Amino acid sequence: MAISAYILRGFGVLLLASPLFAQQPMGTVATHDAVLNGGMEVQGERASLLTNASITANDHTAAIDLTRGGQALVCSTSQFHLLHSGSGASLLFGLDRGAIEIHSLSQPQDVILTPDIRFTLESNGEFNLRLRVTANGDTCVDNSGAHAPVLMLSDPFSSTTYRLIPGQHVLFEHGNLHEVVDNERSPCGCPEPAPTPVLTADATPAARAEAEHPFPAAVSAGLAPAPIPTNVGPPGEVGQQATVTLSHGDTGAPNPTPAPAAPAPVQTVAVAPPPTPPGVHDIAGAIGHFFHKLFHPHEKKQP
Repeated sequence: MAISAYILRGFGVLLLASPLFAQQPMGTVATHDAVLNGGMEVQGERASLLTNASITANDHTAAIDLTRGGQALVCSTSQFHLLHSGSGASLLFGLDRGAIEIHSLSQPQDVILTPDIRFTLESNGEFNLRLRVTANGDTCVDNSGAHAPVLMLSDPFSSTTYRLIPGQHVLFEHGNLHEVVDNERSPCGCPEPAPTPVLTADATPAARAEAEHPFPAAVSAGLAPAPIPTNVGPPGEVGQQATVTLSHGDTGAPNPTPAPAAPAPVQTVAVAPPPTPPGVHDIAGAIGHFFHKLFHPHEKKQP
């Protein structure tokens, strides 16, 4: 069912999905780069994002070409939402988990949401913003560039704010604006693509195996969990080993039947299920955490 408007009274943000906005796409993205949901039009291998778009990047960066100019990069395996914000070309960028980069001239009513922090503009500028949210809520923000906008960060359910100036690179531990690492050096955006290995004729088997099965960039960058090993079982668990008894003899006498050997205890090989692929939240997934806080203001935040 189409939803014409979301009014978030606690945030003072009006997110519209009216036919007026539906006529103007927010941007386009290659369909093979991400799992897409929401209002869109697909032509060939590209989708025009019309309203309330949910984007979950595949195992590589998904680049959204913004209609207003510039790009939003959804890093490998990350979950992201793009909505109209206010009027004109202003947008709401919602990051559920993982990392994004925004490279575009800012618009007056631009809003950026993470599960714990709301970003608004104090002054306009040129976004070269890199943002990452880890599994434990650590929020890395790199407001890169001398012409970047001044951002006002706030906890929507308290009076806590933080003013982020151009060129500032910080980490908010557990998404808490009081717990600031002001000299953060870890990268906040998308991991650099791994160079394609060049194999020579005398390459070792290990080098060939690494080239054929490279370590996932999303895992090495902390955007996705490491795969669970499937060649070991739980410690201390014992199973049975299947054995086959082979015998031979001449054709003049039957083969004697050997006494059955007691099976040696071995460790069970437990095949773990593959990790569940990241699901796609509904159209309000990026702000669902805020709704929970809004209606449960006294619930203690888990560390």
